[in-house]
Amino acid sequence: MEKKPFDQLGLSPDILKAVEKMGFEEASPIQTAVIPVALTGKDVIGMSSTGSGKTAAFAIPAIERADPKTRAVQVLILCPTRELAVQVAEETGKLAFFKRGIAGVPIYGGQSYERQFRALHQGVQIVIGTPGRVMDHMERGTLKLDALKIIILDEADRMLDMGFREDIEKILTSVPETRQMLFFSATMPRAIQDLIGRYAKDPAWIKIESVAQNRPQVEQTYFEVDRRSKIEALTRLIDVNDFRYGIIFCSTKIMVDELDEHLHARGYATDRLHGDISQSQRDRVMAKFRERKFEFLVATDVAARGLDVDDLEVVFNFDLPNDAEDYTHRIGRTGRAGRTGQAFTFVSGQEIYKLQSMVRWARLDIRRGRIPSLDEVEEARTNVFFEKIRATLEEKRFRPHDHMIDRLLDQGYASTDICSALIHLLQGGAPGLSAATAPAAAPAPAPVAPPPAAPRAGAKAAPAWVKPRLAAKAHDDGAAPAADVAGSASEEGLAGDEPVVRTRTGREPGKATLFFNVGRKELVTPADLVGKIAGVTRLPAGVVGAIDIHQRHALVDVDEHEADFILKKLAGIRLKGVTLAPARATDGGPR
Repeated sequence: MEKKPFDQLGLSPDILKAVEKMGFEEASPIQTAVIPVALTGKDVIGMSSTGSGKTAAFAIPAIERADPKTRAVQVLILCPTRELAVQVAEETGKLAFFKRGIAGVPIYGGQSYERQFRALHQGVQIVIGTPGRVMDHMERGTLKLDALKIIILDEADRMLDMGFREDIEKILTSVPETRQMLFFSATMPRAIQDLIGRYAKDPAWIKIESVAQNRPQVEQTYFEVDRRSKIEALTRLIDVNDFRYGIIFCSTKIMVDELDEHLHARGYATDRLHGDISQSQRDRVMAKFRERKFEFLVATDVAARGLDVDDLEVVFNFDLPNDAEDYTHRIGRTGRAGRTGQAFTFVSGQEIYKLQSMVRWARLDIRRGRIPSLDEVEEARTNVFFEKIRATLEEKRFRPHDHMIDRLLDQGYASTDICSALIHLLQGGAPGLSAATAPAAAPAPAPVAPPPAAPRAGAKAAPAWVKPRLAAKAHDDGAAPAADVAGSASEEGLAGDEPVVRTRTGREPGKATLFFNVGRKELVTPADLVGKIAGVTRLPAGVVGAIDIHQRHALVDVDEHEADFILKKLAGIRLKGVTLAPARATDGGPR
């Protein structure tokens, strides 16, 4: 069955607003089929499983039909396990966020009775619970179902397998006969059919076929990662595998924008696609992506649907997709034409249960992975750089500089020291700064605040836009060494710019000086400031001139005609844990 946008399903503005806030741009097949029928009050039998997006399929009609003025239980959702009950309760709460007066509570074994008593006594419209605990509350008289409008059985076959049939039948016989029943099951054994025959009234049967996953050329790996650590995990995986061409999928438009900004600030060449971007701009972005003018496309499912792109090395599921069908569509964009591709998926918290259900439903072949350590990432970068030097030597892709080398040898320098000095400079080191005298790098705060990414020198004949942009050290005021900065490659003309970050020696012609409320105290480097300005504004890094970093503030020269735009875009943006409040500066202070 085809999918439809949510605004074509007859939903209220409050639900549409909640759906948009959650980032869903169109309904899954089960949602498209069930929601319009359920809104009419008709009983529905849905053959589907967790991983197909069915929670919203029954929660949205339930919320729409609940009356916020009546402080009594009107919706009862039965789930086989406490984990599923909590998951359903969380999603239901998000969908009801803008429906004033609608409240729900999960009730399940292992949780304090007192908390559940208080919630039920205050009056809720929606109860999500396991059959045993629901029966317990009914027998105690703390859960009354006289005003019940809808009863929903989620994963009914699992509940019967777990021995809940007697409890389910007692519950069904205790609710009003006028109630609506929504019944979801992955299979349809005889016991399920008996329940339907006895308690459902002329139900609508809706079946969503399982999507078999059959892509042996795609290596699938998932990582259990804390939500706050996802960006760090993503960049480590990119660096340790030296990926240069892929798609990163997010569930929401907001997350696409934020991730694109973060990756730009860390020196990765990215661009974005989501539903708020015009068609003409989408076409321009996709034309650049096919020509490999940037490395990674950050996109939502809707924006990326139907893209025809070959040779993708990797697909990242930064956010777990809404259903198994979207997952198979995502990972199917790599590993084409007989090539081997990779798909990496991040899950956090209780998303692991959703992923496990998707694995069962779509028969996925996915293994658990481990995020590489910083030492492994650094070793991988070193190996890439080594291979690039070796390939250059073997293919003789360099101009001889025998005369300069002979001069250095004549002055008594060892050949190994000469090579080491050259490598030091190539990797962004400052002249005259030896390992022995270099200031020690400040330890990175745990767990997810790494230093800016080092230049990603490629060993795969990388195109010109991959060239690292070098930032000089702010050596005259004791600032920490600056990491190399790679600017955004998503704007026209940026690839040719080679900005040089200098310490401040007085305002340059055509420049305005901006005051930033961060400095050495926050371990800010020139690379941090250039990367943040380029990443947030999408301006070429060359608009930045001299930088002077002090203990508690920094002064940055920028092109005069871009100064106000930079001030507007960076106001409120966080850098090193500090909310920026930039301003024009006069005589070293803010104006």
